[in-house]
Amino acid sequence: MTAGETSRATNDFTLVRTAAGRLAFVGPTGEAHHGVVPVRAFPISSPDESISLVTSDGHELAWIDRLADVPDDIRSLIEEELAARDFVPEIRRIRAVSSFATPSTWTVDTDRGETTFVLRGEDDIRRMSHAMLLIADSNGVQYLIRDQKALDRASRRLLDRFL
Repeated sequence: MTAGETSRATNDFTLVRTAAGRLAFVGPTGEAHHGVVPVRAFPISSPDESISLVTSDGHELAWIDRLADVPDDIRSLIEEELAARDFVPEIRRIRAVSSFATPSTWTVDTDRGETTFVLRGEDDIRRMSHAMLLIADSNGVQYLIRDQKALDRASRRLLDRFL
């Protein structure tokens, strides 16, 4: 480890933020792996559980059952990496849709602000659970509706036209 790097240890491994801003993993034998990436097994349904630390070529180095069980400093490093990597805006309100036929342009409020996207087809709306939906736009960006029943009435009416 060099100056400028921060280290956080658990019982099985050490996780380091390098001076280049990437994560490095040091296992119990002292072998270091640079460019480690945390990957969620269930990013939508259980974002804080079942997280794997993998090398850049996909080799798993460690498995974390529950992020809450990891020391705060390690959890913070992992959450920072996941936040930078995962981009799934959550739709809070559907302001308008250009047409009830597809493709259509949707104007929505998300947890990251207002945006507009094009829905290519109704097949791009996937039901993840009874109330949770995942919408893919024409550029491949995924938008989450965590609970369609929690949307306001006007948003639910617009959404129902596509379900």
